[in-house]
Amino acid sequence: MKSNFVLLEALEALLSTCSVTEAAKRMHLSPPAMSHTLARIREVMGDPILVRAGRGLVPTPRALELVDPLRQAIAQVNALFTQVTDQGLTSVNRTFVIRAPEGVSVVFGAPLALVLEEIMPNARVQFVPEQHGDTSALREGRIDLDIGTMHHRDPETEIVPLAEQTLVGAVRTGHPLLQSRITVARYAAERHVVATAREMERSAVDVALTSYGHERFVAIAVHSSHAALVVAARSQLVATVPEPMARGMQAFLGLEIFELPLDVPKVPIILAWHPRNNMDRIHRALRDSVRRVLDSENWKLPSLAVSEVK
Repeated sequence: MKSNFVLLEALEALLSTCSVTEAAKRMHLSPPAMSHTLARIREVMGDPILVRAGRGLVPTPRALELVDPLRQAIAQVNALFTQVTDQGLTSVNRTFVIRAPEGVSVVFGAPLALVLEEIMPNARVQFVPEQHGDTSALREGRIDLDIGTMHHRDPETEIVPLAEQTLVGAVRTGHPLLQSRITVARYAAERHVVATAREMERSAVDVALTSYGHERFVAIAVHSSHAALVVAARSQLVATVPEPMARGMQAFLGLEIFELPLDVPKVPIILAWHPRNNMDRIHRALRDSVRRVLDSENWKLPSLAVSEVK
């Protein structure tokens, strides 16, 4: 069994690197030994696995089919033989990569760091921004967790709902919009700054405005809700962002927050990971920590006064 598992690990290294030399480094073998292992794998699998393409190697169709189940199998076997107690988590020395909207790291980064300090004081978290069209990061192991709306994801992805965020408006203190009742017409007539939606997705605010017979003028489009709030604080533009983000930055940026005068669906926030990590107690501890922070009352802020719609 041990020799078969070593073959699986070698196969995963070969498919991840598409290089006998690099795979040998990962497996702490010499290149000739890895070449011999590749030959053995080809014999067992009945497939060449990697074939020459110019100066490099490329995986065969059969090899590509094996990538995901192979990684899941290795993770599950490792989990079976790795007994990590809660006390043992204090010795975990890993960097977890979490992909999330910028607002999550701004508002919840510090609380998450405090929670992890309690159970995994030697663990580190690296937040990376969302990237349009990059749906394979979990599958390829480039990130540990994905937080967001997850409209497009791999079918095998494990998910759990975290919260539903209400969108609110934010303007600098003393903005003319606040001088009288905010209606749909007055809101739409302002100049706006928006955080760009994911590729091929239309903003829920613009969809709602259309249903009321209005449209807004977007003067500036930026990459995140945090950036939109900064722009709003330094201009007369109106930002529309998730409420936790607006609340978290309100005092720091000198903003006023108002409830939107139109019905906009709440934005679901989902936590996602790859199923190969289901049995990994360290990864589960990370997931539980994130849920502990993002399930907190920070997501359930007091409601604002309802603006009359006209």
